[in-house]
Amino acid sequence: MLKKWLPNWLSGLIVGCVIFSNVIIFGTLVLMLGLIKLVLPFSIINTILHSVYRGWCNGNRFGLWLGCANIKVNINGDVNSKSWYLLICNHMSWSDIVVLSSINVLPAPKFFLKDELKYVPFIGSGAWAMGMPFMKRVTKAQLAKNPKLKGLDVERTKQSCRNFRNNPTTIINFVEGTRYTHAKHASQQSPFKHLLKPKAGGIAFALEVLGEQFDAMLNTSVVYSGSTSHVCRNILKGELDSIYVSIDVVAINQKMLGSYQHDKAFRSHFQKYVNELWVAKDAQLASIYAQHDLPEPPICKEIETL
Repeated sequence: MLKKWLPNWLSGLIVGCVIFSNVIIFGTLVLMLGLIKLVLPFSIINTILHSVYRGWCNGNRFGLWLGCANIKVNINGDVNSKSWYLLICNHMSWSDIVVLSSINVLPAPKFFLKDELKYVPFIGSGAWAMGMPFMKRVTKAQLAKNPKLKGLDVERTKQSCRNFRNNPTTIINFVEGTRYTHAKHASQQSPFKHLLKPKAGGIAFALEVLGEQFDAMLNTSVVYSGSTSHVCRNILKGELDSIYVSIDVVAINQKMLGSYQHDKAFRSHFQKYVNELWVAKDAQLASIYAQHDLPEPPICKEIETL
């Protein structure tokens, strides 16, 4: 929006400041309310926390509106902000989180976090304050030494989800496990043109723990268009031209639920299912580029630390 009246560099500077300030302001409020929640664990505090978190989502929406005049979200199916969803998505950039959190017809997003992150300052305390579920996996080595640990990781995560169930939520899972870059694509020898190889374990674990809670799975694809293939750089330089988001609502059935870690037959079946989803997603991304006459991301060496 700002690009209509301001030079790109100034537009990018303003948008960057808005998004960064949004994180600082609402992140600080979440941390402060989290400390209050620790001392006064009343439901009203939790309600205020989620209102503040939704404020962060709205701030992201405002920042994107300022920085990109062409944002299109296509949802195939019925969704509402009072339901529970598992959202799976390709991972192009750190800004994917900003984009997905700004879709106001969906419940505010949350993530499954490794149990070790619970003790990391700010990240752990903020996630705890928001009731995000922590998962602690039982390794094969631990299971071999003590068979009684079988299923304990699922039960632990279910226990950490007890408060999470009280608030409609979109759990986001980036199936590739990392952001797409040409270097990673080449290193993996990925069979997909626009995607890295999918990792099915995270989706399977989320469905195993909360499958009965989810109303649907949201199969999501995100495409950006700008002067370069580096999305964050385009935002900060005021050179992000368009964002396209496509969401397919997928019903969750019993074939998607099972013990991925302990049931070999189910693991093989689920890996095949996710791979089929990824084949279709790769074709869908190619279709989005062609439909909107967008240049496909050129081969580049994106800085891995960004």
